[in-house]
Amino acid sequence: MLQRRLRLLQAVSLNMSMMVGIGPFITIPAILTTMGGPQAMVGWVLGAIVALADGLVWCELGAAFPGSGGTYHFFDAAYGESTVGRALKFLFVWQFLFSGPLEIATGAIGLAQYASYFAPALRTPMWNWGSVFPGLNSPVPRFHLLALGVMGIVTLMAYRRIEMAGRLVVVLWVGMLATVAWVIVAGLLNFDSRLAFDFPEGAWEINSVNSMGLGMALAIAMYDFLGYYQICYLGDEVDDASRTIPRAILISVVAIALTYLTMNISIIGVVPWREAMKSSNVASDMMERIAGPRAAGFLTLMIIWTALASTFAIILGYSRVPYASAKAGHFFRYFAATHPKGDFPHRSLLLIGGLGMLACLADLTTVITALLTSRILIQFVGQIFTVFAIRRRPEIMARLKFRMPFYPIPAVVALVGWLFVFGTSQWLVLGYGIGTLALGVAAFLIWDRLTPRRAEPER
Repeated sequence: MLQRRLRLLQAVSLNMSMMVGIGPFITIPAILTTMGGPQAMVGWVLGAIVALADGLVWCELGAAFPGSGGTYHFFDAAYGESTVGRALKFLFVWQFLFSGPLEIATGAIGLAQYASYFAPALRTPMWNWGSVFPGLNSPVPRFHLLALGVMGIVTLMAYRRIEMAGRLVVVLWVGMLATVAWVIVAGLLNFDSRLAFDFPEGAWEINSVNSMGLGMALAIAMYDFLGYYQICYLGDEVDDASRTIPRAILISVVAIALTYLTMNISIIGVVPWREAMKSSNVASDMMERIAGPRAAGFLTLMIIWTALASTFAIILGYSRVPYASAKAGHFFRYFAATHPKGDFPHRSLLLIGGLGMLACLADLTTVITALLTSRILIQFVGQIFTVFAIRRRPEIMARLKFRMPFYPIPAVVALVGWLFVFGTSQWLVLGYGIGTLALGVAAFLIWDRLTPRRAEPER
């Protein structure tokens, strides 16, 4: 039986360790490119607002249904074995197959991108996706091949009985905090406001180009915030979960929002944004300007280690999602198998690892926006409407220890924010999100017809 041993400190550490990965080191050039200047940092501020509002959605659901499984558990507890419940649970796992591997791939791409600091030839393009999709100018540098190899290696590392995952999380946590702290302190000590706030002409004009750019900037910011809800996946192991989970989420969002914004501003206060938006290793370039190539090389190695450790930790956790849902009878039974000798979900692991390797062949911005677009409608929007649904159920509201303040304003803000990200995505990314959802609906209809309904548990 699971023991409720996780207290507030451990819950906050878990959330923040998932939020602070390779993301902030690889997305600064991308977010600057979205709006062509430092005004794109507005996307960070909006991202913090949306993350806080959406965090309140997770807080209320986590307090209402304090069990393990996150979104899957929320849908199960709220809708049970109804057709809506079965569909949402199936589609959550389905969309995960198209978003989880993309999220894992960003770590491998980030690692390879920073490795190009030592081998600049890796930055040269090997092909352009425009040759496949006319009108799309998306060159793919050679370091994406290295990223594909990294994904393969990490999958092999996880293809065994693993006993060191807990230690790895601690090392990951300490290493990432040290890396982020070094970048922030070095940047602030050498900060030049004329570089950080050098806005180009037309930066604040309200037009379609800036609106689309702001949507992309918000998407990148939300990618970097992902993880503020991680403790919800371990609800059965949290002490006083109905109170601890909401507190951990809110503390994590605020702390990381301040950390990210400070780090990004400190970097573009050292590296001119016109150079930063073209850099593959912007944190290393900043450190080289401040302390020389030796310090930059050491920082690059720290970032590479952070990327490898986070990619390994994520694939360990994510490879269990299709397995667990299949074992519970809410996904294809084929993925419920475990390795005959190693006792780990080998089929689920190979599926996630293989899809992650394919994702490494796309450019970073496309991967980030695609993973969000494929996740928004079922997970984030679905959860917001679940909050609206439970508010009409007095038996749930009577036992709720945390209620969203100023309801329904935060839920509406989160809904508008997520739909804005979805609606301002590129046509190719929109097609990926809508197309995978349509395939998921078709797959559910087949699965639902072939799979008997389990008995509804007493609630």
